[in-house]
Amino acid sequence: MKLRRIISSIAIFLSLTLVACQNTTNQQPKEIITPTQTTNSNSQKSRIESAKKIVALTSLSADIIHQLDKSKLVGIAGSSLLNKNPEFKDYVRVSEGQTPPNLEKIVALKPDLVIGAEGFSNQTIEKIKQLGIPTLLTKVDSWESFELLTKNLAQSINADPQPLLKRYQTFLDVKTTPNISTLVLVSRQPILSPNKSSWAGNLLTKFQAKNITADLQASNPIRGYITLSAEKVLEANPEVLIIVNPPQRGSEKSALESFKQEAFWSKLQAVKNNRVYVFDYYGLVNAGSIDAIEKACKQLQQSLSEKK
Repeated sequence: MKLRRIISSIAIFLSLTLVACQNTTNQQPKEIITPTQTTNSNSQKSRIESAKKIVALTSLSADIIHQLDKSKLVGIAGSSLLNKNPEFKDYVRVSEGQTPPNLEKIVALKPDLVIGAEGFSNQTIEKIKQLGIPTLLTKVDSWESFELLTKNLAQSINADPQPLLKRYQTFLDVKTTPNISTLVLVSRQPILSPNKSSWAGNLLTKFQAKNITADLQASNPIRGYITLSAEKVLEANPEVLIIVNPPQRGSEKSALESFKQEAFWSKLQAVKNNRVYVFDYYGLVNAGSIDAIEKACKQLQQSLSEKK
């Protein structure tokens, strides 16, 4: 049992590390889709702006391209989100799970654009660059970067991004109670919580939550997430507590059941007032897909409204 808990914790840690790789930030609102050096020339830029066969190595970029013009998408990464969606069943999978993308499968599709994630797809993208295939690296760690990614992908295939952008806005056109003290816990061993330099932290800001860990600086290698002690959680004593289920669930207890074993659990006001909410990993921690983001936004609206 102890060994399984250790393995589970390592899996969560690695998953968050991958997210952090995609969510590395600086002080500027950025970002988001950055042409690699392969695409610097005018001719290559022109090729990107008229791409007709795209391989997307992230579920979010695949989803956005599919929504903009599904005829332009030829290959995707085999993520659990896309595998559950019947609309993606006929696309070639160039990878499965956390395995590196298969370069031969990508080349066989004869793409004129391959989209990867900064810090995660770099090695694959570098090899593809060497073959003369245009590439783009993306990072999404804020709502602004999410919108800019959509605009840039739309430009790459000559599509209109406005219908999608208008849909995104409906996710935020909600009323919540401002400044409710909120703590998000994404892992128990170690106890991790997002600060403002993460997708989750930025999303909390959009819903006017008072993220208790927003301004804390990370002392671990996972950018955008800070490690808390049990004492710090009790000291924070949030009004709203959000527990995130890990992306891969096996026979282990749910994240909520796991946290209930902590000595501080019954002492928290969120627990006493029945304001503990369980979220999926995709949508809140990893943007994942448009539907996952919409679901997370709806849950935040419900969680951060004054309880009657």
